[in-house]
Amino acid sequence: MGSLTWYVFRTTMVAFLITLISLTVVIWFTQAMRDFDLITSQRQTLFVFVGITGLIIPLLIMMLAPIALVLSAAHVLNKLGSDSEIIVMNAAGISPWRLLFPFLASGVVVSILVVGIAAYVSPVSLRGLRDWAAQVRADILTNIVQPGRFTTVSGDLTFHIADRRPDGLLIGIFVDDGRDPKEHSTYLAQQGEIVKNEHGSFLVMENGSIQRTTAGERDPRIITFDRYAFDLSKFSTGPQNSVYTVREKFLWELLWPRPDDALYVAQPDQYRSELSDRLAAPLYPLTFIILACAFLGPPQTTRQSRTLAMFGMIGVVAALRLIGFVSVVVGVRVPGVLSIQFIALFGCMAAGIWQISRGRAIEHANFVSTIATAIGERIARATT
Repeated sequence: MGSLTWYVFRTTMVAFLITLISLTVVIWFTQAMRDFDLITSQRQTLFVFVGITGLIIPLLIMMLAPIALVLSAAHVLNKLGSDSEIIVMNAAGISPWRLLFPFLASGVVVSILVVGIAAYVSPVSLRGLRDWAAQVRADILTNIVQPGRFTTVSGDLTFHIADRRPDGLLIGIFVDDGRDPKEHSTYLAQQGEIVKNEHGSFLVMENGSIQRTTAGERDPRIITFDRYAFDLSKFSTGPQNSVYTVREKFLWELLWPRPDDALYVAQPDQYRSELSDRLAAPLYPLTFIILACAFLGPPQTTRQSRTLAMFGMIGVVAALRLIGFVSVVVGVRVPGVLSIQFIALFGCMAAGIWQISRGRAIEHANFVSTIATAIGERIARATT
């Protein structure tokens, strides 16, 4: 790359990274708050909370990367235009293709990023999210340590903890075990803790008593103990065979699904729709960057407003993304609709390249100018 091309490319990528990180953090925060019960009710650490909710970040990046790219490209082009740098380039004989090249290179980089996430990274993270969240929510060891709650397991085993200290020590333990129809046991202990080792998981209680009532006997037996281990191994969640959704399938599993895949046999239309969405994902950065250059790339003087061109670009980008979303949703039932997304993408690419080759700004229709002028006059009258 020459110095000019490298300058534009570097500026665009820096703006892209800043925009992508900002959008991802905001969207991730709103999504993460929905799982905040992992800390409040499930008594998980902040590390577990961030780890689980952070697994959705690759999917967010894949969805937000084209938007962040077109915003960064619009920012750079608007800056070049407002500083009259595009006019200077045009006067120096630099062709529109020379200006397009660094932006197109940025689009290729983002497309490669999107391909990697769509094919492998996003399915891996979503699978980890499903498995980790299911394990945390289903594990009885995380449920019984909720202070002030009576937690019943299998209908005949009830736990109650009065308090739980930051170091993991449990205070005021109550366990009612009615699983054996011949003997009913009630455990009371001043304190205890959950211990996991190679032999299993145990609730180790200290300074307590056991009240056992045998069927056919009127008087219970009371046994005091200094230390007693209650086996919880059978209630711990072990490895599970998860059935992953189409969103959690790798790209090659969508391209060549196994004949014995029960989900594919039951929902072949979902596979086809998801595959279409994955294949179209890397085309959006390229299309958006071409549209940005088509609307904002032609040389214009500082007296010529770029507002209409900016709104036009935003409208076309939003319409294109809406078409893609609708085609994927409707394409589940009507497979032919899936092709509309690709037609719109390649059509916008061709139209954008043709407009760039003209080297002139897009001329908005007269009625658009009339409407803009009327709105401006109304605003001016309303504010005077």
